Amino acid sequence: MRLRLGCRFEHEATSPTPAVVLVEPHLDAAAGIVAERWSSEPAVEATSFVDLYGNRCRRVLLPEGASTFSYDALVTVDPDPEPMPGPDDVQHRVEALPDELLHWLLASRLCESDTMADRAWELFGGTAPGVERVQAVCDWINGNVAYGVESVPATTTIEIFERRGGMCRDFAHLGVTFCRALGIPARYVFGYMPDIGIPGPYPPMDFHAWFEVWLGSSWWTFDARFNTPRIGRLPIGRGRDAVDVAMVTTYGPASLRRMAVWTDEVPDDAELAVEPTSTAL
Repeated sequence: MRLRLGCRFEHEATSPTPAVVLVEPHLDAAAGIVAERWSSEPAVEATSFVDLYGNRCRRVLLPEGASTFSYDALVTVDPDPEPMPGPDDVQHRVEALPDELLHWLLASRLCESDTMADRAWELFGGTAPGVERVQAVCDWINGNVAYGVESVPATTTIEIFERRGGMCRDFAHLGVTFCRALGIPARYVFGYMPDIGIPGPYPPMDFHAWFEVWLGSSWWTFDARFNTPRIGRLPIGRGRDAVDVAMVTTYGPASLRRMAVWTDEVPDDAELAVEPTSTAL
């Protein structure tokens, strides 16, 4: 299956402002890219790098005044819903985990798994370790946290747990926090996700956040917001929490004025031509 995906950001800066942009598919998904392009108005130079989490980042210098940059790509994805772990994908005891996974058990700025440990064990300690426990975490978040309650980027999981409301970022943070507190390596993910196979009406397209856990010998996708396997999910950024994977990080006086995102199924012979029309957010 082929998707056309991308985004457009419009900024206003009072002086030239360095920025790091994270909107390209993750290095693990880069093999599926058929074509991609960047554009900006006015034209600005950009350099690329891959950060310590395998995220494909781009450094730019936003000019003084108004500026716009866009990313547009054609990618191939699996037409089937994403796989889920099975009975053999067990939860490992902490002492049996590979060294490189211990990092994903630590508390982070927005995922206070140390402070939330007692709550996690009270809620989920009676479930079987592994898939059943992670699914119980997702079921609880999906059933007890109201989606659509606005939160600021620095909202912690303690605040989300107490207010019982948030956005997809907050659902993912709660999932990461509970799983780490329960001894399950977990990481925050955001990316593109189309509405393929989902009945309408559809909301305006946006980026989406979910989380991944290590069970058996692999990372597995879980999504407490929708709580069902999806088609065409494509990660952009992975990190400890949303702080590690901001779409645009500016180092100076620049304000986001407008953003648009698109992720749509297209014919196999589709090409990148005119930038698609999309709903601004």
